[in-house]
Amino acid sequence: MIVITGAAGFIGSCLVSKLNKEGYNDLVLVDDFSHQNKKANYEGKLYTGLVERENLFEWLKSNANQVQFIYHIGARTDTAEFDYSVLEKLNVEYTRTLWNICIEEGIPFVYASSAATYGLGENGFEDNESLIHLLKPLNPYGDSKNEFDKWAIVQEKKPYFWVGLKFFNVYGPNEYHKGRMGSVMMHATKQIKETGKLKLFKSHRPDFENGGQKRDFIYVKDVVEVLYFWLHHRKGSGIYNLGSGTARTFNDLANSVFSALDKKPDIEYIDTPADIRDKYQYFTEASMEKIANQGYNKPFHTLEEGVSDYVKNYLNNKSYY
Repeated sequence: MIVITGAAGFIGSCLVSKLNKEGYNDLVLVDDFSHQNKKANYEGKLYTGLVERENLFEWLKSNANQVQFIYHIGARTDTAEFDYSVLEKLNVEYTRTLWNICIEEGIPFVYASSAATYGLGENGFEDNESLIHLLKPLNPYGDSKNEFDKWAIVQEKKPYFWVGLKFFNVYGPNEYHKGRMGSVMMHATKQIKETGKLKLFKSHRPDFENGGQKRDFIYVKDVVEVLYFWLHHRKGSGIYNLGSGTARTFNDLANSVFSALDKKPDIEYIDTPADIRDKYQYFTEASMEKIANQGYNKPFHTLEEGVSDYVKNYLNNKSYY
């Protein structure tokens, strides 16, 4: 039996689909199932049961001996949430409780961290655990993820196998419910379909052209391949980056979406809002050597490949993975 938290969400539901395709159907899906807008993400998938997020610890008291693996993908991911107590409860305390249960019950534990921990990237994007205490996240969400990472690496007692994954800019099917927190690809496709053009932020730095700001975009299908890898590769515990390893510009992204929609590029550059301008990231790129050294060698989708698959096979008809 495999437990997946956040299983009705974006990445969690795609992981369920991947596990089903690999023949794993004895899955326990954990989430806040009161959100009906996420129901389509797990409809039609094969699983043993649904457990409400707030009931998981009680459920584990009776069923932990049947659990062979826990994927903790669930989190409060709203970067505009500034009530740290909410983030502390869901992203720090909840994860600590799961961590301790995995120690007591001997369960392998893989959890979602975030590239938001890197802030503006003043200290680079190396997944070096000795540098984690130096990181300066830009918002309470990033702080909450970094607080757990810092806590995890100094614990004397740890699950016999554990991995924290710093997700970079993930995009792909099953994110329809995310609204304004959805990927740029999702919003760009909608905007181009509705208006025929796309608005991007201007650069307010002389070393970057307009639309030349770079991000490490990673397709969700690659993310779940890496998550699946850890199900079998139970060594090398620690914190790892999970990005494509290649930074691409927003202009590249825009051109990829226009191409997937078979439309001529038409980009309008607008000022970055003043209230976020000093915290706007101009560059992110995951160092992926650490995970490669563990033997993960599958190629990642290029931006063009991922966007084409997403737009043509999912966004165009709101299909689910």
